[in-house]
Amino acid sequence: MRRLGRGLAAAAALVFLYLSYVYLTLPDVRVLAKENPKTTAFMQLRVEEAEDADRKFTIRHRWIPYGRISQNLKRAVVVTEDAAFFDHEGIDLDEIKASLERNWEEGRFARGASTITQQLAKNLYLSPTRNPVRKLRELFITRRLEAALTKRRILEIYLNVIEWGDGIFGCEAAARAYFGKSAADLSREEAALMAGAIINPRELRVDRPNRRLLRRQQIVLRRMGDVD
Repeated sequence: MRRLGRGLAAAAALVFLYLSYVYLTLPDVRVLAKENPKTTAFMQLRVEEAEDADRKFTIRHRWIPYGRISQNLKRAVVVTEDAAFFDHEGIDLDEIKASLERNWEEGRFARGASTITQQLAKNLYLSPTRNPVRKLRELFITRRLEAALTKRRILEIYLNVIEWGDGIFGCEAAARAYFGKSAADLSREEAALMAGAIINPRELRVDRPNRRLLRRQQIVLRRMGDVD
């Protein structure tokens, strides 16, 4: 029993040291309160993928302030990606529970539970791989983002950096590429189409919407309160 106790104590110490290391090596997100990120981990990943495939690749990215982004797009993205965004503190426990229940029932990974803040953490700093270490770092960064930034700032950065097509990042670049206008002027239908594509923007192309994307657009519009 004494040997078992020592073993458990040693294991606990190793876990504590590891968690401490992960926490201490996290990025300092406080700079984002005043500085806009010039690039993200996800942008760099796409650049590296193109280089490995010997493919020409150009990032299209243009920042637009929160106050100039269409209210239609803000609403469409929130109701699609994280309806409780303004109510939780980065982690939506109710959504996690619902996700676990559905995945258990279907016997596969059918539904995720990432909030907008978690998605931002992944986009800015992490790889898209699914492993416990990456997930742990994501959760730590998520809590840091929520502590350091306002909800408005988190949503502003998110809308300005997420992928919206091959080489297209952020809502301003996407709106100009797909509709020839600024993200400030997006209609409800255009915003819903863009929001519906976020789940897989290189397959669900806003410029050539397939049946799946058009269905998602209608779902988003209904969630926004458009009965048509």
